[in-house]
Amino acid sequence: MLFRSSAAEFHKQAKLISGISPLQFFGLDNDPFGVELAKVTLMLAKKLAHDEAVAELFDNEGDYRKGVSELGFEGENALPLDNLDNNVRVGDAMFDPWPEADAIVGNPPYQSKNKLQEELGPAYLQRLRAAHPEIDGRADFCVYWFRLAHDRLKSGQRAGLVGTNTIRQNYSRMGGLDHIVTDGGTITEAVSSMIWPGEAVVHVSIVNWVKGEQAGPKRLYNQDGNLVDSGWRYEDLKRIPSSLSFFTDVTTAKSLKVNERGGCHQGQTHGHKSLLVAAGEARNLIRENAGYNGVLKPFLTSDDLVGEHHSKPTRYVIDFSAKDQLQAAKFEKLFKRVQAGALPAREKAAAEEIERNKELADSGKRGNQHHANFLKKWWQMSYGRADLMNELRGLPRYIACGRVTKRPIFDFVSASISPNDALTVFTHTDDYTFGVLQSTIHWKWFDARCSTIKSDPRYTSNTVFDSFPWPQSPSLKQVQEVAAAAVALRKLRRELCKEHDLTLRALYRSIELPGDH
Repeated sequence: MLFRSSAAEFHKQAKLISGISPLQFFGLDNDPFGVELAKVTLMLAKKLAHDEAVAELFDNEGDYRKGVSELGFEGENALPLDNLDNNVRVGDAMFDPWPEADAIVGNPPYQSKNKLQEELGPAYLQRLRAAHPEIDGRADFCVYWFRLAHDRLKSGQRAGLVGTNTIRQNYSRMGGLDHIVTDGGTITEAVSSMIWPGEAVVHVSIVNWVKGEQAGPKRLYNQDGNLVDSGWRYEDLKRIPSSLSFFTDVTTAKSLKVNERGGCHQGQTHGHKSLLVAAGEARNLIRENAGYNGVLKPFLTSDDLVGEHHSKPTRYVIDFSAKDQLQAAKFEKLFKRVQAGALPAREKAAAEEIERNKELADSGKRGNQHHANFLKKWWQMSYGRADLMNELRGLPRYIACGRVTKRPIFDFVSASISPNDALTVFTHTDDYTFGVLQSTIHWKWFDARCSTIKSDPRYTSNTVFDSFPWPQSPSLKQVQEVAAAAVALRKLRRELCKEHDLTLRALYRSIELPGDH
C-alpha cells in the first residue's frame, strides 16, 4: 500500500525535481521482496519521468537549458537515485503503525472469509480479530484496509482502494463502507463491480472517497458483461451509497420477525461424493431392496432445476439423518459405500483440524471442532437441515430457486425430492407466494440486497428473504390475481420449453437478448 506525503515534507527532504518525487511515497508490505521491488520501481520511475519530460521540451535546436528551465530542473539531475529505505518498509498493516500521509491508495490482498484460516493460519486469524473486534469475522480480509485507511485520514484527505466486490455486501459492507459513510466520508467515484484484468479470477470494486463533504455529482460505474472490455455503464448520482448501487439504497433494511419465523432455507449439504448415487443406479438398488427407498432420496440441484429438461434430479443422496451407526449399517450396500469414501476423508480432515488447534492452543486460543463433529456422524450428511426437512414433511410441494443465480428462477418441486444446498427452499405451497417471489419487485429487492460469489448473485435468507417487505393486507381480489398470473406464467414457460426444446435456464437467457420476445 502506498502513501503520498505532503509537498512541504518533500521540500524538507530533497530539492525540487518535479511536481512529484519518490520521496513523497510511503508504504508497508509484509513481503520483503515486494518492498524491494516497490523501491526499485519508484526509483526507476523518477529517472524515466525526468528523461521523458526533458526530451519533450527540447526545441528544434536541442536547447537543453530551455527545457530544464521550463521544468524547474535547473541544476538538478535525475541521478543519483533516491534512497527509499525509510519510505517503503517491511511491516504488517494490520498491526504496525502506518506512515503519516495526505492520501492513501492501495490494492489490499484478496481473501474470502472462508479461506482466511487456511491461508493465514488460526493463530494469525485469532490475533487479527482480537485487534479489530469492530469488524465482523464474516467480512472479507480486504475490508480491514478500508476501515483502517479511513480512520487514518484527516478532514479533507482522500483514499482510493481496490477490493473484492463483496465489500459492498452484508458483513463486509458493514465493516468497511458503512463505517466510511457514517463517519464523515463521501464516496466521490466508484466502480461497483468489474472483472479484474490480471490473472486472479475475481471481480473487484474500486472506491475513491474523501473524509468530509464534496459538492457536485458522483460517478458510479459498473461492468455487467463477462468480458474484460464489455458491458460498461455509468451514472452520475447525488450520493453513492455504501452498497455501490444505482438503485434505491436498501442496505439498512432490517430483518422482519415475521419473515424470520421460517419459510426460507438452504438445502441439504451431503459433504462427500460417496453419499451421491447416479439416478439409474439408485433406482436399480431400490428395485433390489425396497427398504432402500427410505434412505435413498432423489436429490435436486440448481443445475437440475433450471438446466435439465423437465427439471428432474440426476442423482440420489444417501440420507442416514437421525439414524445411529447400527441403524444405518442395516442398509449394507449404502453403508459400505459411505464407509469406504466418507470415513477416511473425514478422519483426515479431523486430524488436520487437531494440528491447527494445537497451533491455536500455543497462542492461548480455542480451536474449532468443525471436522471433529463431522467425524462423530461420518455416515450422515454434513448438514441434513432437520428444520427444513421437518417443514417439508406432509407438504405436497415446495418452491425452490438456485442459491447462486443472476436472476432467480422459481419453480415448484415435489416434496418427495430432497433439495441440495445449491438451492434456496421456500416451504410454501400456494400460487400467491410463488407469484410474489417471481415478481419484478422481489427481483429488484434481490438485486439490491444479495451477496455474490465472483459476479454471481446469491440468494440467502439473511440477505434477501428476511428483510423483504411483503405486500401488506392485500385484498382477496389482489391475491387471486397474483395467483392466477403465477399459474399462467408456469403454464407458458412449460409450453415454450416443450415447443422449442429448451431448459428453463435457456428460456430465461433468451430474454436477455435484444429485440422483442
